[in-house]
Amino acid sequence: MAHARAAVTSGGSATRSPRTAAVAPPRTSRGFGLALLGLAPIGFLVVFFAWPVVAIVGRGFADGGLDVVLGDPRTWQLAAFTLGSAAASTAVAVLAGLPVAFLLARVRLPGVGLVRTLVLVPFVLPTVVVGLAFRALWPDGGVLPIVLANAFFNVAVVARTVAGLWARLDARTTDAARALGASPWRAFRSVTLPALAPAIASAAAVVFLFCATSFGVVLILGGARYRTLETEIYLRTVDLLDLSGAAALSLIQFAAVVAALVLGGLARRRKEGARTGSGPARRPRGGEWWVVGAAGVVLATLVTPIVALLAESLSTEDGWSFAGYRALTSTGEKGALQVSGWDAALNSLKVAIDATLLAMVVGVLASVVLVALRRSPARAARGLGETMDAVLMLPLGVSAVTVGFGYLVTLDALPGDLRTSPYLVPLAQALVIIPLIVRMVLPVLRSVDVRLRQAASTLGASPLRVWREIDLPLTLRPLVAAAGFGFVVALGEFGATSFLARPAAPTLPVAVATLMARPGELNNQMAYAACALLMLVTVLAVALIDRLGAARGRVGEF
Repeated sequence: MAHARAAVTSGGSATRSPRTAAVAPPRTSRGFGLALLGLAPIGFLVVFFAWPVVAIVGRGFADGGLDVVLGDPRTWQLAAFTLGSAAASTAVAVLAGLPVAFLLARVRLPGVGLVRTLVLVPFVLPTVVVGLAFRALWPDGGVLPIVLANAFFNVAVVARTVAGLWARLDARTTDAARALGASPWRAFRSVTLPALAPAIASAAAVVFLFCATSFGVVLILGGARYRTLETEIYLRTVDLLDLSGAAALSLIQFAAVVAALVLGGLARRRKEGARTGSGPARRPRGGEWWVVGAAGVVLATLVTPIVALLAESLSTEDGWSFAGYRALTSTGEKGALQVSGWDAALNSLKVAIDATLLAMVVGVLASVVLVALRRSPARAARGLGETMDAVLMLPLGVSAVTVGFGYLVTLDALPGDLRTSPYLVPLAQALVIIPLIVRMVLPVLRSVDVRLRQAASTLGASPLRVWREIDLPLTLRPLVAAAGFGFVVALGEFGATSFLARPAAPTLPVAVATLMARPGELNNQMAYAACALLMLVTVLAVALIDRLGAARGRVGEF
């Protein structure tokens, strides 16, 4: 125990006893083990992300005509609409998220815990659910519902990311400004807002990334009139087989994604380096009630599309009815589906479980490696960690259609021809949720006191035993919450799944899109009923995630 106390108090002093020196793991062996751990996530990304994407882009170049596509004014009109609508959605999400962030971070009122759960629900709702919810409000679709739907998805990113920093800001700086005569608005503008700027910028970069690559929402609400780069890539790849055009659009999208990731990474580092203190929650005073009221308006607005979807699932030409829910036991009107709605739901559960297990293995290994690189005294190792962190985020911003089509082009070269494997869809879904799991797990692992690990190593514990005895018990509940978060995201994944799922084994979101494309009131009712079930599962999962996260404050960056 003396050695353990010495290790904890000194943080790894150069003065060591002979026994300590004998049991300390050699630096070279630790580096070799770290390299082996890093091979798993990097190898996964190379085989199931980089290879398919490069293959599709390479085919686009080989087919020729890339310069024609890049020189076409319509290409840049698509890019302008994509970036413009994404920027508008980001602005709406930031403006709507800030009052909610204040409510979560600074206000002590009954029901704030429920608000924390409620605001996260839209973020993990399947895109087809949100698309149909806004279609119930705007049957004709258009630019405004596209912007609002994408903002609806991402208010939680702003609210919870900014609230995490806001809750730790030292309230005494604002009190000092008020004591010097500053009005509440001037104190916020001069003191609080600059301190929150890194968190706001980090959240805005992530929101812009999600909005610029939105697929299901634009497909449902935009139709043939309004297209983004993502939906145009889908059209050119699936319907027109125009690989050169799809490759050109993928390159433009990739450039925008990299820019967003770089800005988000810079903002995240500034946020991590921000000085924090204590900012206890309390009852609002004076003008703060107006901010609380604004947060209430935002929450009511978030609930409106959900209520509209539930009402639409029960509404028929003859009045209220559960016909859509009862019809889930069938294949729909005139055999719209090859399987029943319940079979599609069971398939969704199986695929989401497989995807979550795979994503957790890869995501946790990647997080362990990133934490070790971050704690390394070598500057090169820390730089490698920052690069790896950014690379792990790339799947969020590359067209799911490009990845899916790349699977069909490349994976026959692997043993067993994965193109015919039932694990093809889970692989694609895991690729989507790995970045989210990393963003949730990484801050939790970083929060583990390094002195506990040093003490265990000093006493002779191997790196694996240190992880099992120290890290795992301290992070188990957040890891379970991250798995639940990944599960609900996989459950509603639509982009890659719509391209890879077979008609005989669709997931529920793919079945919903199929039903909406077929005529008949019963098919429409089935689609809305299926969306309501997806939403119910999502709400229950989010409540569980937040309950687990409450045991340690906040789970990762969400």
